[in-house]
Amino acid sequence: MASTKIRCSSSDSVGITSGGGGTLTEFMAKGRASVGDDLTILFAHLQQACKRISSVVASPSIAADLAGLTSSGGGSTGRDVPKPLDLVSNDIILSSLKNSGKVAVVASEEDDAPVWMTDDGPFVVVTDPLDGSRNIDASIPTGTIFGVYNRLVELDHLPAEEKALLNSLQTGARLVAAGYVLYSSATILCASFGSGTHAFTLDRSTGEFFLTHRDIKIPSRGQIYSVNDARYFDWPEGLRRYIDTVRQGKGRFPKKYSARYICSLVADFHRTLIYGGVVMNPRDHLRLVYEANPLSFLVEQAGGKGSDGKCRILSIQPVELHQRLPLFLGSLEDMEELESYEDIQQKINPGYDV
Repeated sequence: MASTKIRCSSSDSVGITSGGGGTLTEFMAKGRASVGDDLTILFAHLQQACKRISSVVASPSIAADLAGLTSSGGGSTGRDVPKPLDLVSNDIILSSLKNSGKVAVVASEEDDAPVWMTDDGPFVVVTDPLDGSRNIDASIPTGTIFGVYNRLVELDHLPAEEKALLNSLQTGARLVAAGYVLYSSATILCASFGSGTHAFTLDRSTGEFFLTHRDIKIPSRGQIYSVNDARYFDWPEGLRRYIDTVRQGKGRFPKKYSARYICSLVADFHRTLIYGGVVMNPRDHLRLVYEANPLSFLVEQAGGKGSDGKCRILSIQPVELHQRLPLFLGSLEDMEELESYEDIQQKINPGYDV
């Protein structure tokens, strides 16, 4: 079989010169991922949504127009106020999922409550439509995160609002698929259907996601840690000792670690998945349902580990839709060494104004 080659041009297109890798739809439809027609259709609509979001975040004219729509009056303030691009991305995702006809419930980080779409939809989707959107003006990579569950048919007799919430609060261990899309120099969709983690790169000349990273295996060790070092003096003693140890090359792996931090979760996670190491936020900051669970599913399927510093992420039962927690993701041996320091969760959270 001919090898798959990728070429990148100045127009930010990715051309696949050989069809050896196949498209994401082909990968699913041919049974390589052991998924059925319903999930294949759902992912076809997710792909379309993410292609549209990719175009929106890459267009200076669209971004400039939307930037002028920020609220100038009353309403919410602070770092968690939805930006216009968040809202546009959310609308795109919800519209595509509704059109698929395969989704019963969508729970989005941008909405206060989950949305019940159709009674006979087999799936529940949780999503962060545009992670890292406050970095758009600096052209820093952004991303979309999503997870897919089966609808809990035993809840069908409940009122719509109640069953929508309970369907959305499933543990990560029940995920049937998860993924993220990285919007950067290339647009990459990384997904798992419970049998490995695979990445597909958007070929802008055909509009298709082609398989470019089959069965990703995160290295058992990396040499990179990704965290906001500016918060060092707020960290607990255990986390500070771990960072001091590995960057001096005095840990279990006798090489000095380097810091790499983009402040875009999808981008930091993608680099960690490919090169190994750990990506973390020790504060109660990241969302269990929309961010921690899908990314932990992906890293576990690649041979790594996701933890809140004490417990496996996928074993945690969500009790609130927007529940936050510390998050540590990465190479198995790095994660085991990090957790051995025990005191790594930052429980004192001073306000950080940006």
